This record gives sequence, C-alpha cells and structure tokens, in this order.
Amino acid sequence: MTVRHTFIISSIAVPLIVFGLAQLWPPLHWLWVIIIPLVLIGYYDMLQKRRTVLRIYPVIGHIRYLFEYIRPEIQQYFVESDLNGRPIPREFRSLVYQRAKKQEDTRPFGTIIDTYKNGYEWINYAIMPVLVAPDSIRCSFGDELCRKPYSASPLNISAMSYGSLSKHAILALNRGAKLGSFFHNTGEGGLTDHHRQFGGDLVWQIGTGYFGCRDDHGNFEPESFARKASEDQVKMIEIKISQGAKPGHGGILPAAKVTAEIAAIRDVPMGKDVISPPAHSAFANPTELLHFIVKLRDLSGGKPVGFKLCLCNKSEFLGICKAMFDTGITPDFITVDGGEGGTGAAPIEFTNSVGTPLREGLHFIHNALRGIGMRDRLRIIAAGKSLSAYHMVRLGALGADTVNSARGMMFALGCIQARHCNTDKCPSGVATQNPARYKQLDVTDKGVRVFNYHNSMIHALADLLGVLGVKSLTEVKPHHINRRINSRRVTTYEEIYPELETGFLLNDATIPQGWERDWERCSESRW
Repeated sequence: MTVRHTFIISSIAVPLIVFGLAQLWPPLHWLWVIIIPLVLIGYYDMLQKRRTVLRIYPVIGHIRYLFEYIRPEIQQYFVESDLNGRPIPREFRSLVYQRAKKQEDTRPFGTIIDTYKNGYEWINYAIMPVLVAPDSIRCSFGDELCRKPYSASPLNISAMSYGSLSKHAILALNRGAKLGSFFHNTGEGGLTDHHRQFGGDLVWQIGTGYFGCRDDHGNFEPESFARKASEDQVKMIEIKISQGAKPGHGGILPAAKVTAEIAAIRDVPMGKDVISPPAHSAFANPTELLHFIVKLRDLSGGKPVGFKLCLCNKSEFLGICKAMFDTGITPDFITVDGGEGGTGAAPIEFTNSVGTPLREGLHFIHNALRGIGMRDRLRIIAAGKSLSAYHMVRLGALGADTVNSARGMMFALGCIQARHCNTDKCPSGVATQNPARYKQLDVTDKGVRVFNYHNSMIHALADLLGVLGVKSLTEVKPHHINRRINSRRVTTYEEIYPELETGFLLNDATIPQGWERDWERCSESRW
C-alpha cells in the first residue's frame, strides 16, 4: 500500500473515529481544528502537479521541505566546526564579533589549527622586534601626481553599494569610518546622502553605469562628476572595471525596484530598467583608460584616481602596463579583487568559476608593475577575505600596500552569514531594503562596533609588524610567510610567489618563461 492510499484511507477513517468518540466525550471536537486542515492539505498535495514528492507523500512530504529550508542554519549552528565553515569559518567570524564588541579575543590552550596539515602557514618572529606605533603605518596615495594626496589607513571599507546594503548599514559604516579615520568605498551604486551624513572619508566608485555622473543615454557626464567629486568628503575616485563576485558581468535593476530615491541618486529615469553594461563606454583600450584617469584627476581637483579589477586575461592587464610605460601615465592606485567573490550576489558559474583568485592576481599585478619599472609610482589595494591582521600581513607579502574588507565590516555590523543577501530577507538588517528589518539595526551602536573592529585590527597589525622586525606593511616580503607543502617539506612564499626583478619586461633577455607569450600578445591600443 502506498502513502497515497494510506492517506486516503486515513482521511476517511480518522474523521469517522473522531466523530464517534466526540459523541461520547465532546471536548474531542477540538481535534477537528487539526484534522480538517491536514485532510485539505493532503488532497491539495495529491492534486497539484508541481511537486512530485508531495503527490507521492501527501502531508508528510512537507517535512522534507521544512528541513531543506532550515538546513543552512542547522549546518552553521550544530554541524560545522570552528574551522570548516564556508565562506568564512566561525573562528574568524567570532574574532570580528569579539573585537567589534571590545570583548576578550584571545584563545586559550593553544591553536585549534593542525600545524602539521598541508597548507598551514605562519610567520617567524625577529629576535630583535621593533616597536610599531599604530598611527605610523598609514599609506599615502597620489603624492607625485595629485594636488590633493590622501593618507589612508592600512585597512578600509571595501565597495558595497547602497541598495545592496541597507540605509542603516551604510550610515553605520560611515560613522565608523569617521570615528576611526579610515575610508569608506561607496560601491558603484552612487554617492548618497547616507554616505555623507557622518562625514567619513569616501572613495567614490564609478562603474560601467556611471551612476551619479551620467547623461540620459548612460554615458559619462563630466559636469555632474566634477560637482560631486569636488566635495571635500570624497578623497579618491575608483573606476570599477570588474569585481571578484562576477567579473565581466553586467546587471539590470528592474524598473519596479527603481524608487524615487534610487532614481535621484543614480541619475536614472523612473519607470525604466537600469542597465549596468559589462564594459565601460568612456574608454575602449588601455591608453584611453589612462587618459580617462587623467581626466577624472583634473575634474576632481587633483584627487587620487585608480581602478579596480579582478585579474582578467594576463595579456590584457599587460596591455595596460605597456600603455603606462609608453605614455608615462599611471593611476594613483589599483584595487585587486579576487575571483572568490565578496558581498555581491552573482550567478553560481561566475562565483565558482570566473576570475583569478586574489593571491594569484595580486602577485601577478605586483610583478607586472615591477616588470615595467613603475611599481613605486602607485599603490596596490588588496580586497578580499581579510578578517585578521595575519591576513593583512600575507597580502602585504604579495604586494599590497593597503587592504579593503567588506565581509569583515559586515560582521562588525552584526551580519551572521545567513547568506540571504540577495533575497531582501537579511535577518540582521544589513543587506535588505525592508524597513521592518533594517530599522532594527542601531546606527550609533553599530558604527562604534565598526570603529572598534578597525581599531583592534590596526593595533594587531602593528604588533605583528613589530614581531617581524618591520615598520610598515610594504616592508613585508614573500620570505616572511612560511607554508607547509607536505609532511616533509616547508617553504616560503619566496618560492611559491617569487618577486621578480624591477624592469624585467623591458629587455627580451630578462623576460621569464611563462611571461613571453602574454607580453607579445598585449597591446596598448586594444584589449
């Protein structure tokens, strides 16, 4: 007998039995409140055609969908260990929470990491450590080329747009940035009053949609850009070529989601879909990109201008390098994102399988700039999965001058890694536009937590740099990072990620194996 047959028989027999018993004891009539809905649900399950499981297993089949719905929470709270959670393990989520709340963040009884496992990494201390003051490790942007250079913290808030994050999340992030004197990247969604309210330093990101500085056809509009970029709170400009979550992918904001506020922020009309194309229209090749950078630098009044990308085809990035060498024009900074993604929601194919991971991308870009002899003329910002000071030191060894963090700052706001960012059902009010949710996020308290987390990270970074015997992140080198390859072999990043000689791309005789083909293919006049 199948479950369907059992249900049909039960749906007849049980009501008859209850009816008979209720005649003897009237309080049993309350059972109809349970029985009638279950019978109706069961017959509906058998008649509907969308879910085969429910047709075969009426009523009880819903248990399967219930468990599937709560599976992520069961996994996070009862199954995963402190180290195997994804994308961010509990060990580091807890670290951010503790530092944001100014709680004890030390660990007793030794590390829980298996130090003999393949892939374990560590740094060796210097017998004569140095004392590094947290205020001394800031990094200057735009010294040579800009009338308004900027001194940045080694750790800053990575690009997250208003719309992706809630109004209160943006406000709290900027309040933390103001309290801690570090910058807040606006994301490509535009420069909003929520970013401006507390006066925290801003990096205005300009994406392919040119939101906030576009004409009626979606092209870059110099006048509106100059007006907003000249605001004192805007410290730097970042051109977004691609992001790690979905490199090479554009986007559409449906007309139904274009509120009056968003239309005003993005300079887009109401009632129409808002298109973010995959590529920029303001430039079409590496040389034009560099001239666009010069244009933005002039329009902004001499502020640092750079671009952000997840490493593309190597020959295309080398084309930018060749254009730098030929024209003598360099950006003030390059932000390197990792193909492992970040806060942005993206198709699974892009999240899992498109874009160079951060460490490989950062290492290549750092060496490519050394190859043309121009590494010292600009800064590199690394963006991706930095939640502890060691993560920052590791990126410094690969070439980063400063680090941006998105998910770390979200955890400081109270994010619980529910991974509902793309559903508007964020349970912590961080990544939602639902006022019933985001209004519960207290801007004053969460802004202080963002400040606390940043402040603790900078002090921890200063301590680690002192232990290494260096005084800045830029002094950390590949040989400082050790990595266990297997049970018999330990090496350093100097072997895994070697730092190549300055100018090696300028002489055919010094171009290393593996670089020749991409260097030959690249062009400053085409991608």
